[in-house]
Amino acid sequence: MNETVGAIRIEAFDYPLPDEMIAKYPLPERDQSKLLISKRGTLTEDRFFRLGDHLPGKALLVSNETRVIHARLLFQKPGGALIELFCLEPLGAISDFQLAFSAPSPVHWQCLVGNSKRWKGGRLESRVLVGETPVVLAAERICNRGSYSEIAFSWSVPEIPFAQLLESAGQVPLPPYLNRAPEAIDNTRYQTVFAKHDGSVAAPTAGLHFTGPVIEQLKAKGMHFAQVTLHVGAGTFRPVTSTHIGAHEMHAEHMVVGKQTIRQLMNHDGPVIAIGTTSMRTLESLYWIGLMLEHNKAFRELHLSQWFPYGHDPEHLQETATAMSHILEYLDIHQLDQLSASTAIMVAPGYPFRVVKGLITNFHQPKSTLLLLVSALIGDHWREAYAYALNNNFRFLSYGDSCLFMP
Repeated sequence: MNETVGAIRIEAFDYPLPDEMIAKYPLPERDQSKLLISKRGTLTEDRFFRLGDHLPGKALLVSNETRVIHARLLFQKPGGALIELFCLEPLGAISDFQLAFSAPSPVHWQCLVGNSKRWKGGRLESRVLVGETPVVLAAERICNRGSYSEIAFSWSVPEIPFAQLLESAGQVPLPPYLNRAPEAIDNTRYQTVFAKHDGSVAAPTAGLHFTGPVIEQLKAKGMHFAQVTLHVGAGTFRPVTSTHIGAHEMHAEHMVVGKQTIRQLMNHDGPVIAIGTTSMRTLESLYWIGLMLEHNKAFRELHLSQWFPYGHDPEHLQETATAMSHILEYLDIHQLDQLSASTAIMVAPGYPFRVVKGLITNFHQPKSTLLLLVSALIGDHWREAYAYALNNNFRFLSYGDSCLFMP
């Protein structure tokens, strides 16, 4: 770990956020949100549907194709106590997300258990309708893993895939700061238009502003698009509780990037703009994974630790295109069409950006790792940007307004 980065105090990233500034619901139209533009320290504002007027020519916009799952499952015990199981990630032989969601009964998942003290043991059951088929869903706690539990799920119609069961039995995992129960509107509006691959317990919220017409307008202006997948974990809501960020542990998240995107990143001659912090972390992780693969392409499981990027001399780092070429060589050697890896990257002030030149994002919580990421890109100017937003009635957090940050 870089000692200077590790010594950063999280108190320096606090700001007053009144509850009334937090958007509890989305606007009627996605692309009507306000857009705060910060270019080289100058602030202006517009509406999101005119995003293309503020992007540089030949920009490559990179979206996250993850899809939010109905991760919250509620079970009522015979005595009336409600137990909530919050599904985080698959365990056991099927740890691949795509395979895990298509799996039949039974499956094992890492879960957060709400009201855990009221569940001493035994089997929980819930009756649900999957389409028109009545199904009994059962859950058993296998063991505790720190603050999480391993849960075995089984259901009475075993051929139904787990994804279909979750869609019917589960609830949308809204962020806790919305302070409300999920409603029908959230089933569509807490998904982005890019969403394809099940796996997230939180939406990549920058993508919530995009619509088909906005995407077509951007393409007509000469913009290009590429896709990555990073499944957002519950750690995205986890506050930094340590005094210094060096003591904060990032939760690893699963990322998948296809060959086509890696080729685009290798060959593109314009600026790369991340649609959201999840896309940014994926793109930057790709570079460091490419660096790891330069001298060793025998890895079977790829993982990027949170402090790995900070231990290198920036003047001796390879070009982005070279790092991407190492990944393509790795994929060819192992006969793979896409790169699968886990990343715990922490992007904080002092981070040496290698891929991303700009960021489309929402407004983030005080003292959060996402605010650290914004500061890493635009420096202390984040304070002026957030003060402007607070003074001009911008809506904050997941369902709130958007920003375009170009350092």
